[in-house]
Amino acid sequence: MAENVGEEKVLATFETVGELRKLQDTLLSLDWNEDSPDAQRNDESILFQKFSVMLDEYQEQSYLLDPYLEDLVAPVVERLKDFAKACIANPSLKYSPWRVDTIARVLYSYVKFRGYKTIIRYFPHEIADLSIALEFMQIPDGLAQHWYLWAMRYVTLLWLYIICIIPFDFAQFDELDRIGETASSLETVAKRYLGAAGLEREAAALLLSRLYMRKDTGLGFHEFVVWSHSFLQENSDVFKAIGLLQVLCEVVKSGSVEQAQAELPQLLSISSTVQGSSTLSNNTVVRKLKTKLVSRLGLRLLPTSTGNRRQVRALIADEVHVGSDATGEDVEVPPEVEDILELLFESLQDKDTIVRWSAAKGVARIAERLPKDFCSQVLETVMGLFEIHSVAAASLYDLPAVAEGTWHGACLACAEIARRSLVEPGHLPQLIEWLSKALYFDLRKGAHSIGSNVRDAAAYVLWALARTQNQSALIPHASNLARRLATVALYDREIHIRRAASAAFQEHVGRNSLFPHGIDVLAKTDFYAVSIRKNAFLVAAPQVAEHPEYRDFLFDHLLNVVLRHWDISMRELGSQSLRLICSHDLYVLAPRAIEKIVLLLESLDLADVHGGLLALSEIAIAYKETIKDPIVLEDHLRNVFKHLKHIPESTLTTTRSELIASAACRLIANSITVTEIKLGGRSSVPGWRNIVDIGLKHRMASVQETAADAMAAMSNLTDCSADVTRLIKELRRGSPAMQQSLALVLSVINYNTHPKVLPQAIAYLLDSLRPTSKANIETRRSCLQAIPRIMTLVSPHLASLMSSDTVHDLVAALLAGLEDYTIDERGDVGSWVRIVCIQGLTRISELLFRTAESIPDFERYLPPETYISIAAGLLKQGVERLDNVRQTAGVCFMTLLNTPLPLVDRADRWRLPALPLLRELFVSPSEQIGWNDGTWLFPRAIRLLEIPEYRKSVLSGIVISIGSKTDSTQKPVSNSLVKFSQELPLAGGPESAYSLLDLVNDLISHAKSHMTSNAVVVPVYQTFTLLLEADALRHVPEEPAGRRSLQTLLNMTSRNVDKLKSVQRIHESMKIIVNLLTFEQIRVKIVPLLSSFLAHPFPKVRSDTAEYLYILLQSADLGFETDAVEDILLETEWSTSDIDIAKEAAKELIQHFMSSMTEI
Repeated sequence: MAENVGEEKVLATFETVGELRKLQDTLLSLDWNEDSPDAQRNDESILFQKFSVMLDEYQEQSYLLDPYLEDLVAPVVERLKDFAKACIANPSLKYSPWRVDTIARVLYSYVKFRGYKTIIRYFPHEIADLSIALEFMQIPDGLAQHWYLWAMRYVTLLWLYIICIIPFDFAQFDELDRIGETASSLETVAKRYLGAAGLEREAAALLLSRLYMRKDTGLGFHEFVVWSHSFLQENSDVFKAIGLLQVLCEVVKSGSVEQAQAELPQLLSISSTVQGSSTLSNNTVVRKLKTKLVSRLGLRLLPTSTGNRRQVRALIADEVHVGSDATGEDVEVPPEVEDILELLFESLQDKDTIVRWSAAKGVARIAERLPKDFCSQVLETVMGLFEIHSVAAASLYDLPAVAEGTWHGACLACAEIARRSLVEPGHLPQLIEWLSKALYFDLRKGAHSIGSNVRDAAAYVLWALARTQNQSALIPHASNLARRLATVALYDREIHIRRAASAAFQEHVGRNSLFPHGIDVLAKTDFYAVSIRKNAFLVAAPQVAEHPEYRDFLFDHLLNVVLRHWDISMRELGSQSLRLICSHDLYVLAPRAIEKIVLLLESLDLADVHGGLLALSEIAIAYKETIKDPIVLEDHLRNVFKHLKHIPESTLTTTRSELIASAACRLIANSITVTEIKLGGRSSVPGWRNIVDIGLKHRMASVQETAADAMAAMSNLTDCSADVTRLIKELRRGSPAMQQSLALVLSVINYNTHPKVLPQAIAYLLDSLRPTSKANIETRRSCLQAIPRIMTLVSPHLASLMSSDTVHDLVAALLAGLEDYTIDERGDVGSWVRIVCIQGLTRISELLFRTAESIPDFERYLPPETYISIAAGLLKQGVERLDNVRQTAGVCFMTLLNTPLPLVDRADRWRLPALPLLRELFVSPSEQIGWNDGTWLFPRAIRLLEIPEYRKSVLSGIVISIGSKTDSTQKPVSNSLVKFSQELPLAGGPESAYSLLDLVNDLISHAKSHMTSNAVVVPVYQTFTLLLEADALRHVPEEPAGRRSLQTLLNMTSRNVDKLKSVQRIHESMKIIVNLLTFEQIRVKIVPLLSSFLAHPFPKVRSDTAEYLYILLQSADLGFETDAVEDILLETEWSTSDIDIAKEAAKELIQHFMSSMTEI
């Protein structure tokens, strides 16, 4: 789980209120009488979006707008009121629905931002406004009747709602012979939208509920209840049912007690009807509203205050003032309350959280009004919900998944009851016992777990208890709660649970001061310390374990819960945390841990086995870090190692066994001893060598790495040359995965003490990297990774273990790897090899420079020209097309720039050429931009062409980048090369190191040396096209050498065009041929070559050539009329299947071309 703990932006004031007001004024100034054209409508839409986004930015701190609300909202409401008046005065008024709706949506944005209860205060609510709003909603085919203008209906219904709150008699609006018409009209309008799917339903429900709460219209509530009951019995319209229930909930909540009690049987019957309808009961919102209705009915059946026992905390510790319950015990509880509570207890077990939460609040509110004995019974019933699924379960982890909802609902109800100080001290032991279990509620369900909401709610209950219980009641439970909360705060998987437990711990420490070392532990487990899981496990937990009161509990929790967790990362971090805790008292805790871990190894659950093996590995590391006596250390390591015998070999060879195999090899690597190696078959784990072999032959790279670590540990203890020789023979002919594994093994063996096998290892690596080798890309990458690792391992004795020829061969293999451009269905997989080679060459250069003093005849090991070749190779990769390759090359090249020269004679020979220029280009303290940013890199890197030592390599890389299809690379490198070539002199001279002719010749040479490789030739042709289209080569024919170069280019691109299979290469050749037409000096030789493309067998080539040639003739001035040629290009169907037509047209076109040229 990714844990983002970055803090959100906290604002102090509504800084953009001025800009918001300007946007609003612009929107309000729009004339609704004029319809806007599409372009203007788009502009208005953008204005509204800016307005909405500006409000959304402050949504989390909406109160910041309060000082400005009246000034902002009032003009919008007045504007809508004016529109309503105009529509009433002239029902046929022409207006723009779009602009009026925009104003309504502005008002809705404020409602969404601050809530309707705040915004409606600024609505006009005079008595006269009733007729305006009501008549506006009743206009036939009026704006409010348009189905898509929901915002207008919503705000108008809210306007009617606030008007209905005013205590005046609707009868004054009625005519004498039509008494009650106004109220009836309001009811009709509200009922019309009670089944809407949008927000109009909520506003209509508010209006209708306010109507039924008025004294002059309250009698209609009975009819509404009867109508609602009838509708719900006969229909299953979910939206209409939601609207009806919203009205009922509001009236029962805010209406008179008499209203609710009079309709009690009917309302309870409605609840039963909803429950009995499969369609309605399957809707979460319906079930929530039903729960809300039932709980509010229960509240209206009980007196507001029963003189209950709310505990009021005093400022002085241990003092609690308790209210008198003398009056509370005399309350007569209606029998319906019991039925209502039963319904709420069922809702506590609902599958959806919002229903359980509503039921929990309802139970607690009713319990608050009940007498003491009844309240206690409610709490006992709630705690009884924990037992429903626990009776048949052997442990917490054997509970069924359905138990999650029940436990969560019970915890929420307990929290709400505790928050109201309704938990008596006598109930605390049982409650805390259940909460202690709920804190660890984590059930595996498929590929994930459930129960985080239960754990969160349990922490909420404990937080509430800290705020309401007195010290004397909590004293017996303080130590237990402290340990459990600290454990959850440190070791829970989810960040919000760790934070919730930390908050509960803090509340107890701050209010009761009963937790052992409370302040100290709180400082170590605060909000920020537990926010990052790794920090909680590896930093905070060991710090808390310094206190003996917490150490054993954390220790047991790791062994019993964390090491058995379904999440692999939890087991890995848990094992590391166990090591750090054991280090506090290693000789006592480690044996205890091993004793329990053995039980995990014998489990049938692979997660338990994996956790146990990880823990044993970490304990072995703890022994190595702590014990200095080698004899004592070996005894302890053997005691750890012997438990590997509990893992049957068959477990390691099953499918998906990589976790166990990797952990077993890791245990061997950390606990193997000389004695166990020498004992051979008499070892305490006779098959441990087979385990390593299984790991080395495994298909997963993670298992191969740990098996290689095991081989490395063996090589540090004894001579394993025979094993390495055997592995080379077995694995080199094996699968690609085995070959990769072999390269890993060879890269970690200790050759300093056992050098006999080093030549075999190097020979295998070089054989695998030869061009004739059949090794796949992953194997080549592993072999190239092994080369710098081996050289690093033998660096203390490099001169004695490796000859200069061997080092030269290894460096040559890495330099050759820089040219790996293998492509398969995964893309440029050769980049994996190139990145490894870049890093390897840099690492070897650093290593040889650092150890130069100890290497006799250093120049033979790393000749200066080889070092310069390495730098050039890195620069080539630094200007190539892939961002990640460029970034890696850039970082490594900067490392070479900053590496001190070797301490040998004439060290200046290893100084990089043009070092001042390199530092000027790439060493910039003020700019921390990476080489992956093409716009920053290429304008600088293009100047590397001025340096002869780097020119060939850099030009090769630039050409590849120009052929890239990525704009972020191709555009900046193209612009940089064009600008650079335009600034070059035509021919070289004494003052210029590089010329335009040199650039052309270098590009031609690069292509000629790779004529069979389209991957090289096509980018070179694209580079020439780029330069020709930019007119950068305009002056090249002025020099004889330039004309010869263009002739060479012409010959290259026109040779065997009809035999080429690559359409892209043919296209790029065609573009060069056509662009060369602009050069008068060689035009005569070019025109006949056009037939090779205009009459090519591929129709696509013919049509593209015609199109490209036509565009050139339109844009370039060749010095003669080309109208006839252009007509042929336009009139001929070049993509026709009849090639003879194309040949005739091409022949005629060339004749016109030649005749036009002859005329001038």
